[in-house]
Amino acid sequence: MQLKKLGRTGLKVSAIGIGTMFFGNTIQEADAIKIMDMGFENGINLIDTANSYVGGRSEEIVGKAIKNKRHEVVLATKVAHKLGLGPNDFGLSRKHIMHAVEESLRRLDTDYIDIYYAHAPDYSTPIEETLRAFDYLVQQGKVRYIACSNFRAWQLIKALWVSEHYNLARFDCIQSPYNLLTRDIEYEILPGCAAEGVGVTVYSSLAAGLLTGKYNPNITPAPDTRFGVDKVYKERYWSHINFQAVAHLKQIADTHSQSLTQFSLAWILNNPLISSAIIGVSSMKQLEENIVSIDLKLTSEETKGCDEVWLELRPPRIFYGH
Repeated sequence: MQLKKLGRTGLKVSAIGIGTMFFGNTIQEADAIKIMDMGFENGINLIDTANSYVGGRSEEIVGKAIKNKRHEVVLATKVAHKLGLGPNDFGLSRKHIMHAVEESLRRLDTDYIDIYYAHAPDYSTPIEETLRAFDYLVQQGKVRYIACSNFRAWQLIKALWVSEHYNLARFDCIQSPYNLLTRDIEYEILPGCAAEGVGVTVYSSLAAGLLTGKYNPNITPAPDTRFGVDKVYKERYWSHINFQAVAHLKQIADTHSQSLTQFSLAWILNNPLISSAIIGVSSMKQLEENIVSIDLKLTSEETKGCDEVWLELRPPRIFYGH
């Protein structure tokens, strides 16, 4: 398994990380633990979860899987999403962060979190308040590194400035959606992270499974699939233009005797700015197939073909920056 530095830090993370969004839901505990164990055996050290996944059940399952190998695992979890009915049961206020981290530590059955993400921006809380709370957790030793997810480029850069100005712990990583159908972070997020030494982990690496090529636009997705469970992902990816793009990408992969799944992951992993691709798998067979992508290297011809598909999805326009 290839290991990469997380931005400018000394932390080494596996090029593939295991996403746990459906652990405890469509993926039962026993199967989830087997998947993680297989990942560990193949050199994966990054486990990505969140306190909002399946109402905290995902964190509990992850805690059981890593209990006897905590030091070898890079554990990431998140805070921000709504967990209750109260006005302080969500967001990035100091009050909510301090409560949420203790609950996550309890569910994960650990003393510390390696990477603690702000799961989404909180427009009602000053970023200084959030960063001071995170900095306090780092000073306490409950968190090793802080990060953000789903932030826009300007929000990340502003947060970095606040951290530098007030000498606070800074976001050393950002997690964003990135795949062959969703490449917008190439415009500002990736260049900004390269300039500031911020690591990048990406989710939705296979566009919720659309880039496996197994879906038919004329057939309703099964209830146990991502598109059958989560309406949000169906709204994001289930469209005529995306299915056309998938067909074109599959032709490129087939020409070079690669599965579309492996080809799509290899395309992400071939980008030196990506620290780790977070993958959600429902079986050990899927994980085994995905791990193969680590060793695939795309040719310039393949990369050009992928760029042509992207230009069909995002035709060139006059951009405000040069």
